[in-house]
Amino acid sequence: MKKCKLIVALMSCVTIMAACNTTTQQTTEPTLAVSKTPLSRSESLLHTAVQLQIFHEGQEAAMEEAYTFIKEMEQLLSTNLEGSDVYKVNQAAGNEPVKVQTATYDIVKQAQEMSQKSEGKFDITIGAVTNLWRIGSTDARKPDESEIKAALPKIDYRQVELNDSEQTIFLKEKGMVMELGGISKGYIADGVKRIFEKHGITTALINLGGNVVAMGSSPSNPEGWNVGVQDPDEVRGEVVGSKRVIDGTVVTSGVYERFLEVNGVKYHHIIDPQTGYPLDNEISGVTIFTQSSIEADAYSTSMFLFGIEKGLAFIEAQEGVEAVFIDKNQGVHLTSGLKDTFKLTNKEYHIAHE
Repeated sequence: MKKCKLIVALMSCVTIMAACNTTTQQTTEPTLAVSKTPLSRSESLLHTAVQLQIFHEGQEAAMEEAYTFIKEMEQLLSTNLEGSDVYKVNQAAGNEPVKVQTATYDIVKQAQEMSQKSEGKFDITIGAVTNLWRIGSTDARKPDESEIKAALPKIDYRQVELNDSEQTIFLKEKGMVMELGGISKGYIADGVKRIFEKHGITTALINLGGNVVAMGSSPSNPEGWNVGVQDPDEVRGEVVGSKRVIDGTVVTSGVYERFLEVNGVKYHHIIDPQTGYPLDNEISGVTIFTQSSIEADAYSTSMFLFGIEKGLAFIEAQEGVEAVFIDKNQGVHLTSGLKDTFKLTNKEYHIAHE
């Protein structure tokens, strides 16, 4: 087993005593004591609400470093900000490779790996079409069919050329547009976790608008943080069920997140790279449980395109990954590793038996 937003139920905390493990050969750094009340900070970044909570005292420097990192990545990976790495790569499409910063190169390389693994269901060159729809923006619109047809040939992750030695990215066709919105929050969340670990932090919650990383366990419950899965039929606040998470990441995508309504028809933000139109199938939400937030980010989107049956089979074949699929008939479909750990709490939903 191998992005709906999330609600993290936070329990009251207890103090965990620091431990110092000493041998005759070496002495390790003492573990930080877990604080009863977390250091918490929230800001509006990445076009969403970002909240970081550190359950140790005296970690203001770590918190500041984390937010500095988030802001730097937001600038670096922006599609529309003139001068960002992504902007420069897109402007040079069909002309020349562009040397980028290490972080940009790393995220694009990981995205390409995810594209191959998902058989192109996840594709960072989807920007040629998403720039037409602009769902989630004030200037969102339904493009003409001719516009979509003209943009479709520009979507092909295999036309992204990476040069490891030069650290360059080249979009081979003019008009191609790289868009990292489907994976950037996951990459940034993983980066915040690494910053926290560098500071010795073991117990924290990282929530980038629903991309949740839970470090350690809940101070009040050794079984883990209680992470709820958003009801895809509600904009905010209601959950379908929950699962206890220890040292893991949870990312959910849902049709409720961003949509455009035209003549009574809702078009959501998940675009099919094969058709150029928002996907319309039986799925209303997908939640991924795993260890890597960037991986979970990509999977949560691509599983919409797989559909429930093929999506379940795909996730079952991945090591250390579990998933919840919610269909439009209020059915909850679970991969095998969640059947005994996912708790259904919403009476309007039911566990689907495959």
